[in-house]
Amino acid sequence: MRAGPLSCEKGGEQPVKELFGKLADGTEVHSWSLAGGGTRMKVLSYGGVVQSLEVPDRRGRYANISLGFDTIEDYVAGSPYFGALIGRYGNRIGEGRFTLDGEAHQVDVNDGGNSLHGGAKGFDQRVWDVEPFTKGSDVGLHLHHTSVDGEMGYPGTLKVTVTYTLTKHGDWRIDYAATTDKATVVNLTSHVYWNLAGEGSGTIENHELKIAASRYTPVDPGLIPTGEPAPVAGTPFDFLRTRRIGEALRAAHPQLLHAKGIDHNWVLDKGVSPRPEWCATLKDPSSGRTLRMATTEPGLQFYSGNFLDGTLVGTGGNIYRQGDALCLETQHFPDSPNKPSYPSTVLRPGQTYRSTTVHSFSV
Repeated sequence: MRAGPLSCEKGGEQPVKELFGKLADGTEVHSWSLAGGGTRMKVLSYGGVVQSLEVPDRRGRYANISLGFDTIEDYVAGSPYFGALIGRYGNRIGEGRFTLDGEAHQVDVNDGGNSLHGGAKGFDQRVWDVEPFTKGSDVGLHLHHTSVDGEMGYPGTLKVTVTYTLTKHGDWRIDYAATTDKATVVNLTSHVYWNLAGEGSGTIENHELKIAASRYTPVDPGLIPTGEPAPVAGTPFDFLRTRRIGEALRAAHPQLLHAKGIDHNWVLDKGVSPRPEWCATLKDPSSGRTLRMATTEPGLQFYSGNFLDGTLVGTGGNIYRQGDALCLETQHFPDSPNKPSYPSTVLRPGQTYRSTTVHSFSV
C-alpha cells in the first residue's frame, strides 16, 4: 500500500481507517489517515508506526519526509524501528541488567550484549488498540497497549496510552502516559527517521541542525554511556550553533568510530520540564522544510542512520543507504537504571508516567 496524499486539509475531520495487511497469525493491521493544518500522516496499529508524514516545501510541493515501508510484511521482516513507538525502555540498558529496590532484573538482550528499545519484541512490534478522535480543529489517535508483568523481563503490568494529535497549525504532538502495578522502569519515545528533502532522496549531510545542549553522554564501544556527561565544546557534538550535519559526521573523533557515525544522547540544558520546551531545530536548505521540536524530556538521542546499508526499499521505491535519514528521539538517558546520577526512569504504583513532544513544521 503506497503512501499517497490525504484529502482532509483543514483538520477536525475523523481519521480514515483502512486495512493495511495481516500478520502471520491472522491479526489485522490497520492504517489511519489524518490531516490538519497542512500536515498529512498515516499511522499503523502495528507498533504505532508513522508510515508516512507529508509536509509542503517552500513552493507548496508535498513530500513524505519519514522513512517507511509499503507492506506489513516488510515491517515484520526486519524494520530498524521505522516510525515506531519505542518501549518499555527506549535506547540501551547495559547487559540488560538493573537493580530496583534491591531486586535484580534481567531484561531481554537483543543488541550485542545489551538490551535495546525494550527487547526483541518491544512496543514497536505490538498491535495497539487505536481510538480516533477530533477536538475542535485538532484530529488524532489514542493508542493503547498493556504490557503484562514479566514481558521482555520487565516487572509490573504497564498500561500505556500514547496520543498522536495533529493540531490546526499542522503540529504533530505526542503525549505519553503510563501506569504500573509494580515498581518498574519506563522510557518511551518515537523512532521516526527524518529526511526533510523527502524519503529516499539521498543523504541528510546537508541538513542543518541546532540542539539546545551543552553536554552529551560519551559511550563505550557497545554504545552504553560511560558515566558523567561531557562538554560538547570543541567536539563534533557541538550543535549549540546551527551546523551542517555532514561537517560533524566527517570529523575524526573516537566517539564517532564507536557508532559508525552519531548515535548519542544530548543532555538538554533545560532538563526535565513541566511543559514542552524547545530542544532542537532541523532544516533542509534545498526544500526549505524546517522541523522544530519541543519536549518535556531531559535528553535527545541523535542517530545519523549509520546502519542503513542499502538492503531496504522504502515507500518511494528507492533503497535506503547509510546517512539517508536521521532520528531525533526525545527521552531519558540510556542506561539510566544503572546510573544513579541520571534523571530517574523509575515508575511506581500510584504514579503516572507523562511525557510530551511537539513537532512543528514550517518553510
